This record gives sequence, structure tokens and C-alpha cells, in this order.
Amino acid sequence: MAQPWKTVDSVSTAQGTLELRQRGARDFLITVGGLVLMTSSAYRSEVALGRLACGHLKDQASPRVLVGGLGMGYTLRAVLDFLPATGRVVVAELNPVVLEWCRGPLADLTGCAAADPRVTVEIADVADLIRRSAAAAAEGFDAVVLDLYKGPDAHSHKRDDPLYGSRAIESTRAALRPGGVFAVWGENYDAGFDKRLRAAGFSVNSERPGRGGLRHVVYVAKLHAPRS
Repeated sequence: MAQPWKTVDSVSTAQGTLELRQRGARDFLITVGGLVLMTSSAYRSEVALGRLACGHLKDQASPRVLVGGLGMGYTLRAVLDFLPATGRVVVAELNPVVLEWCRGPLADLTGCAAADPRVTVEIADVADLIRRSAAAAAEGFDAVVLDLYKGPDAHSHKRDDPLYGSRAIESTRAALRPGGVFAVWGENYDAGFDKRLRAAGFSVNSERPGRGGLRHVVYVAKLHAPRS
């Protein structure tokens, strides 16, 4: 018989009450407004997202990565696993309590990824960080990785969506170094988002990690590196 869920912590947000719940030593879930955002038992798409975004950076001298959304830290853990000791990761997270959870009760799930010395967590909107970086292209990123609870879908505004619209995609392009990768988690495939990425000059692939069960989509959009 399954153990009942117990509330570890909760905080009010604009989207409703954000809660961390636990049953057993390593069984957690995060909910907002009563809806399940993520669980500690289903994270294969997060691992794939980190691998697909950063697998090519292992031998790069000083790669810089921006991660939008901390969650339980699985995407961050996967990103770190593909970076050298000289790599740097900036994580944008809206809710400071999520950072507290990842450095506290959730830390063992990811080997304390949020406390890794290569990581800087900013309590900020990732869209704002992308725009700031686009305005200072010399500090560009080798990968921008978005793992947010709402991915691109058919309702995303084609031009003005702050993350997935054509204007936001242009900002992300400007924030990337030559050869950079823009990797995005989505609940389902959205042809419109794919089309906007291609129109901005990215080459695009999408994958549905795993076999069977609920399979989310990972978009991998790449900029061509200039020929030497």
C-alpha cells in the first residue's frame, strides 16, 4: 500500500499554492494550484534535454550555459555532467523557495547540483536574462536550455510570446555564441515553434526521449558555427 503524501513546504504564488510533497526517502512531487508539475520518479526528458543541449561541450575550454527553470534540479544535473570543471552555468528561477528545496530536501536526488561551484542561481525571469545577454553579446552562451512548466504550444503568440515567439527567438539567437544550441522542453510537439526557429536561422531537430508512457518533446535548435 502506497504511503500518503506529506507536505514538506508550501508558498503562495500568482499561479496558486506551490507545494513540495514527499512520501518515502526519495519520492517527491511539486504541485502548483493542486496540479502536479513534476515528480522525482519521471525525469527522463530532463536528462535528455541536458544531454542534447550540452553533450558537445565536454571538451570545450570554458563553456557558458543558461538554464531557465530549476525544478528538482534534474536538467541542471544533466547539464553539469557534460561540462568540464571550467564550465559555468547560470540558472534563472522565479521562486526562491525552489532553490531552497534543491539545496535542502531535494539535494540528494541530484548530487547537490544546485550547490555545485560552477553554478550561479539568479532569482529572475529567464526571458529578462536572455534579453540582457543579447544586449551584451560578448558574454554570450554556448547553450540556452529552457525547462519550464509551460513549453511552446499552439497557443503561444507567434511574435510576442516572451519565450517562444519570433521576437524572443531572435533575442535567444543574439545571446548565443557561434555554434550555440537553444534546447527547449515541451509537453507536446508544436509545428509553429519549430517553424519560427527555422525562420530565425536555426537547424532544428526534435526528440521524444524514452519508450512507452508519456513522452515529452525536446527541441534542439543549432546555430551554424562560422568556417575557419
